[in-house]
Amino acid sequence: MTRFQIAIITVLLLSSCGDDKKSTHAPATPQTLSELTLGPRPATLYNDFPATIEGIEIVQLRPMVDGYLQKIYAPEGANVTKGELLFKIENPMYDQAVITAKAGVQSAQANVDAAKMGVEKVRPLVEKDIVSKYELDGAQYTLQAQQAALDQANATLRNAETNVGYTTLRSPITGVMGSIPYKIGDLISSTTSSPLTSLARIDQVYAYFALSEKQLLNLSSRVPGATLQDKLDHLPQVLLVLADGTAYPQKGKLETASGFISTGTGTVSLKAQFANPTGLIRSGASTVVRIPRTIDTALLVPQSATYELQDKRFVYQLIADNKVISMPITSTATNDGKYLVVSAGLKRGDKILLNGFNLKDSTTVNPVPVNADSVYAK
Repeated sequence: MTRFQIAIITVLLLSSCGDDKKSTHAPATPQTLSELTLGPRPATLYNDFPATIEGIEIVQLRPMVDGYLQKIYAPEGANVTKGELLFKIENPMYDQAVITAKAGVQSAQANVDAAKMGVEKVRPLVEKDIVSKYELDGAQYTLQAQQAALDQANATLRNAETNVGYTTLRSPITGVMGSIPYKIGDLISSTTSSPLTSLARIDQVYAYFALSEKQLLNLSSRVPGATLQDKLDHLPQVLLVLADGTAYPQKGKLETASGFISTGTGTVSLKAQFANPTGLIRSGASTVVRIPRTIDTALLVPQSATYELQDKRFVYQLIADNKVISMPITSTATNDGKYLVVSAGLKRGDKILLNGFNLKDSTTVNPVPVNADSVYAK
């Protein structure tokens, strides 16, 4: 046998061996994956809006008279009650005005008493026709003039005492003291731009936030009611998220804060009122108002059953012959982050895979149906 014949036989043997190896490979077994049939389920979504807290009452305390700040009775940030003494302004001029006014009252009172005596002296003489009736009329007119002078003196005294009263400033509400930009000895004027302090009543607080015109129209279109306040009354109570991310335990009620859309920002201002019995929330705090929205017939997809590619969210949808395709969806995450509420891409009755990744389109799988209640109970 020649070398050429041996080479041909060797090639034929190797080819037959390769064919035998290929024939021994069995077809790939389809993966067994969990299958969920989508159906309508209730879900709650939340819209978050940055908000600023203000007390239900905020009062700027301003002086009514000029003088030097003599005493500060309550420190900044203190809890004060209505009528509590807060500041004392010193101005001797007002005290002297009271002394002068009292002296004027005494003088006017003496003149009134003298005029009364004059009337009483003339009256019997007139009755006996000893003097003319004109004498009595003149004495009575003098009494009236002196009585008017006494009334004026009393008014001057009351005005002087009022000014002295303005030198002590008391809290007009029960609340919390703000900052005090003045120190003892500073000259205080009724015309200064800065108040002595601000007081805020915070047993109830408002959280102010803004809605864009588009958000307001979306809200109006899906909530019944003739007016904006009617629509807000139909909404459920709202939540408050504090600056550290924790949820405030008290729920609030939405109210209108402005009936106009700002031409500068294109937004409308709303507010939510919250009870604040412990005083945890202070005026000026930054928070988030969270408005819930309940959907009775939502299509919920577990977020773990989706994947993201190029800023799009996909699921593996099961089609005919147990094949899968990648289906893009439009969705909104629930507040707990476990599920997505699908608004486009899937419909009721569609089937998706709960596990299995890096599957190519048209891959055949072995789906195993799972109970939907067990999926959403997790």
